[in-house]
Amino acid sequence: MTAALLSVLVALLCVLSATAQPEPQKDFNLEKFSGKWYLIGMGSNAQWFVNKKKLMKMSTAVFTPTAEGNMDVLITSQKPSECWQMHHLFSKTETPGRFTFHSKAWGNENDVRVVETNYDEFALLHTIKTKGDSVSVLTKLYGRSQELRPELIQKFQQHSLAQGLTRDNVLILPKNVECTPNAA
Repeated sequence: MTAALLSVLVALLCVLSATAQPEPQKDFNLEKFSGKWYLIGMGSNAQWFVNKKKLMKMSTAVFTPTAEGNMDVLITSQKPSECWQMHHLFSKTETPGRFTFHSKAWGNENDVRVVETNYDEFALLHTIKTKGDSVSVLTKLYGRSQELRPELIQKFQQHSLAQGLTRDNVLILPKNVECTPNAA
């Protein structure tokens, strides 16, 4: 009986620790974070991710601070027939390094946290996506270049697994041709 109760408590602690949401990096600096980043890795428990993960490739994101302290984000990716782009305005919160935005394209609310960055090499982002009663997690690893040190990739993978994501839903993306939106 005691062993069974102990097993239940250990399982409950594992679930609780996996659902604890990470905090943004202390002393986050929006200006230092700004600029071009390559999306190196992604992880998620969302159904759209599971369905599309085999098609995903590296993309770029340009983060630009606004005068109000928000962050303008332009994401581009070369698709077979076009240079695809998506634009978001991340609204600042009271916590530096934490932003929110509503995606008109997907109809969801997003809580984005810059969990860790050294500004000139890598950034680890954690997003909680909510649509109705459905909540999912999206982890992203960005690099200032298309190559990152193995220990940074391992850090991203460990973070993603600690959030309850399965190993097969944590990807290092294949390189892709860069593109410029609206180019002929």
